[in-house]
Amino acid sequence: MKMDILELRNKKVLVVGSGISGIGAVQALYYTGALPVLYDANESLKEEEVRAKLAPDIAVEILLGVLPEDTARTVELVVVSPGVPTDTEFVGRFRKEGIPVWGEIELAYRIGSGRVVGITGTNGKTTTTSLVGAIMAAYCQDVDVVGNIGNPYTLTAMDATEDTVTVAEISSFQLETIEAFRPDVSAILNITPDHLNRHHTMENYAAVKEAIASNQTKEQVCVLNYDNSYTRAFGERCPARVVWFSSGHRLLNGFYQEGEEICQAVEGRITHVMNIHDMNLVGTCNVENVMAAIAITQAMGVPMDRILAVVREFKAVEHRIEYVATKNGVEYYNDSKGTNPDAAIQGIKAMNKPTVLIGGGYDKQSEYDAWIEAFEDKVKCLVLIGQTREKIAECARAHGVGNIVLADSFEEAFAVCVKEAVKGDAVLLSPACASWGMFPNYEVRGRLFKELVNQLEESE
Repeated sequence: MKMDILELRNKKVLVVGSGISGIGAVQALYYTGALPVLYDANESLKEEEVRAKLAPDIAVEILLGVLPEDTARTVELVVVSPGVPTDTEFVGRFRKEGIPVWGEIELAYRIGSGRVVGITGTNGKTTTTSLVGAIMAAYCQDVDVVGNIGNPYTLTAMDATEDTVTVAEISSFQLETIEAFRPDVSAILNITPDHLNRHHTMENYAAVKEAIASNQTKEQVCVLNYDNSYTRAFGERCPARVVWFSSGHRLLNGFYQEGEEICQAVEGRITHVMNIHDMNLVGTCNVENVMAAIAITQAMGVPMDRILAVVREFKAVEHRIEYVATKNGVEYYNDSKGTNPDAAIQGIKAMNKPTVLIGGGYDKQSEYDAWIEAFEDKVKCLVLIGQTREKIAECARAHGVGNIVLADSFEEAFAVCVKEAVKGDAVLLSPACASWGMFPNYEVRGRLFKELVNQLEESE
């Protein structure tokens, strides 16, 4: 049962983190009549800079550095940003005192209205969420696309009505702090190793991902990947009605790829849905994303002809196997969102020509063997940057990759790519690593790549 907005009125709520998620939470709480206190442990921040992020009419207490003991003792609810690990002593002290600890997703769900789609998975979340949002927007008048995609759920929840459809991309970090969150349709696209520096084990990581469906019932739907061992196992115990999709198996029930066709099976009866060449997205990963989006939106009541009309026109989201330009006969692709090995595998699989590949970045304790093995004979030069460059180079050499270049900067890596690539080749930025340490986020990394591509001059 959702908490009534009135239950938050006059409650002192500690919001931890002054990033976009924390700011959204403060504003949502303030407008519900709660008494939010915005706290950030970074004592180097300036209060006036933090306050400038808030709407002008919001006057709340802002605390930086060490949290005062009297504040900690008097709060009735804590809302943490996704970047705050839930296994820290800081969070534990509130839970020990019986104080609820929510994230932005839980808060927004509690105060919002309407129907909700929740989409998670290690890879493919942003593309699938964007496509689902586009399909729903073509069919419904009031659609919000929110969450990990960059638009805080809390900023739209206050204005949601019973006619609103909210499509939420939800990360594992955000799923750590849900309690009542229950989407009408959920989806787990895949579960592969990622963020183990945060979740510690694959068992923990998988359990957090599965939490997206934990409050659902058989009247609701969970869309799952039949080809992924974790999601297939979860299907056996999922509380919701499962709808499968698969790029590798013919199904009795669900959506699957057979050759160049996407098909739907209902109790073994087959309907041909569409040819994969009728869409703009490339690669097996995107066929899977499309099948998931079709399954989700059909479960939300959208007619198939309306779904397919949007799918046929939809183009790749920025930074996910995104075609940038062809310069001097070389195609350039931006897959900066390939921030883990499994995502980067999909990037290299989508290439159909000799490829010069930029990899490396922040170390999330990933293993790179499967990614290197996916190179097959496509990668003619591997250019490595960042904290992981030596680790990846060692792994690549062990798998017989010979042409490896270590670069000290992104610009140097790009220059190497331009030198190595010849007409008929592709240059792919698909790092298999996070951007931290060199860039604030993968978007900045991807946009620099595109700027460098677009600055290239055509030779005569």
